[in-house]
Amino acid sequence: MPTFSAPDGTLLAYRVTGDGDPVICVPGGPADSAYLGDLGSLSAHRRLIVPDLRGTGRSAVPEDTASYRCDRLVEDVEALREHLGLPRVDLLAHSAGANIATQYAARYPERVHKLALIGPGVRAVGIPIAGATRRELARLRADEPWFPAAFAALEAITEGTGGDWEAVAPFLSGRWDAAARAHQAAARPGNQEAVALFAADGAFTPEPTRAALAACGAPVLLLTGEFDLNSPPVAVAEFAKAFRDATLAIQPGAGHYPWLDDATHFVTTTESFLAA
Repeated sequence: MPTFSAPDGTLLAYRVTGDGDPVICVPGGPADSAYLGDLGSLSAHRRLIVPDLRGTGRSAVPEDTASYRCDRLVEDVEALREHLGLPRVDLLAHSAGANIATQYAARYPERVHKLALIGPGVRAVGIPIAGATRRELARLRADEPWFPAAFAALEAITEGTGGDWEAVAPFLSGRWDAAARAHQAAARPGNQEAVALFAADGAFTPEPTRAALAACGAPVLLLTGEFDLNSPPVAVAEFAKAFRDATLAIQPGAGHYPWLDDATHFVTTTESFLAA
């Protein structure tokens, strides 16, 4: 895998898949970027440049582990842009990675051509997601055979009484089949220190971030799944209001990984936005 140097000297890896105009794809987690795959064959239309966040995948562990904090990861994205020699970037980000991409757009609005946020985390702009919202969305899956155990775990988690995160996993997929189970295992973060420090104090400054986004005129796609408990449609719709030029897309029947649930729908929506 090719590498580049972060501003603090940490050596970071990235992979390139497909042909066409480049899109930097920021993974969530923080997890090994391998779980993104080729984003449902979006690589048939675009050259996907997918970095491993520091301390994950083939990227090095930094000397200063405080640099795992979300706002500090923004400079790694900027270093990748400079390394690639791109005056402006199309930036796609999934899940927690959307918090990095959103802060990048706030800090470097002139560097962003288009921004696609997929199943986005919303902490960068301070949108709360109530437990009741997640439970209401979860009840749409009440006919699924795994629902009773998964819903009981979800209730325990949202009420702060414990709960088994593994038991909740079926809610993240539109179809909880063998492929979804394998993918969920691959998407599980391996560097727990990076996960713990990602949202450390100072990682998110919602009010300044929202104010700075007013200077970003780049078109933004916010796409989430109909059943996505991590990024409920109502929260993503609220997120869209933070941008000057936002398109909201709710993918029917999809969970947190819409390119797995219906690759054709996902690629058509995303590529149409990028190509416009």
